[in-house]
Amino acid sequence: MLRDGCASILPYTPKVAMSRESNMIPQLEQREMRVTIVASEYNRLFTDGLLKNCEEELAHYAPRAVVKVVRVPGAFEVPVMVNRELAQTGERRAHVVIALGVILRGSTAHADLIGEAITRELLRAACSSLVPVIHEVLLLQDEQQAQERCLGNELNRGREAARAAIAMFQVTQSN
Repeated sequence: MLRDGCASILPYTPKVAMSRESNMIPQLEQREMRVTIVASEYNRLFTDGLLKNCEEELAHYAPRAVVKVVRVPGAFEVPVMVNRELAQTGERRAHVVIALGVILRGSTAHADLIGEAITRELLRAACSSLVPVIHEVLLLQDEQQAQERCLGNELNRGREAARAAIAMFQVTQSN
């Protein structure tokens, strides 16, 4: 089934669980994988935590990964650089792009509008380029949630982004 330019193949059993129960970790020892991480500078404490954990997980489970990090001012700018990276060709083009950022909700609808726009654009970019884009631009209620998901060990979304990137690399390279 095609929807918004993306193929939906059901049923799909993920190799990596994105929850507290995550115990299946994909490992790439022999293959080189090119990964671009686009990370927001805004809410830097939290995005740096996501980035650090993501890079550590990639280094551990995909030791031959070639990782390029691009920093942008805020979460809203992430899709622009994701699209720019996806426009690369040949050996410069990433096999997988990871988008990292943290948006904290305030008292207005601004955060929700930004989060929706980013999600829509990252999906469009992935579907039109056919390159996996791992979406970890987090829309969170408060700093406590950010602490748990970006700096903590149990629900760290940076680690989960790396695992999803490895899994998507395996899927796209095997088909």
